[in-house]
Amino acid sequence: MEGPPGSAGAEPGLRKVARVVLLDPRDRILLLHGHEPDDPADDWWFTPGGGLEGEETREEAALRELAEETGITEVELGPVLWRRHCSFPFAGRRWNQDEWYYLARTRRTETAPTALTELERRSVAGARWWTCRELAATRETVYPTRLAGLLRRLLDDGPPAGPVTLDTEIV
Repeated sequence: MEGPPGSAGAEPGLRKVARVVLLDPRDRILLLHGHEPDDPADDWWFTPGGGLEGEETREEAALRELAEETGITEVELGPVLWRRHCSFPFAGRRWNQDEWYYLARTRRTETAPTALTELERRSVAGARWWTCRELAATRETVYPTRLAGLLRRLLDDGPPAGPVTLDTEIV
């Protein structure tokens, strides 16, 4: 089965996901605070984004998901920074994903979800802008797990010449 446009390179059976590394004018990154639907104590932070729908491209999915999850539509979508395969349990099933992380910039820092799914309403507790220093110092769970170092490299060196493949993460 051939995937939608923009899905080239994904292995069969992997959910195709577009994520956004959204930076504000102060170089803070926006992360969402998620948790297991029935256990708010089992929590973590993650970048906005989600699975492709229908025939949309990864770029279209990135912008749609960002708007739905944060209400932010005024962004400059940049290049794909990183690619990652991950597998994790969530809401009673195992999710196997091929994630592409896009760089984006915005001047808007207020967030207000506009179209969360029923599952997202039960599992997303809010959003927060993080400095690189705060991210490096936190003891909270953040995905991808090396995000603090990746962000530091991005801020110091700029975007990579092409997407960097991150280590597969299996939880």
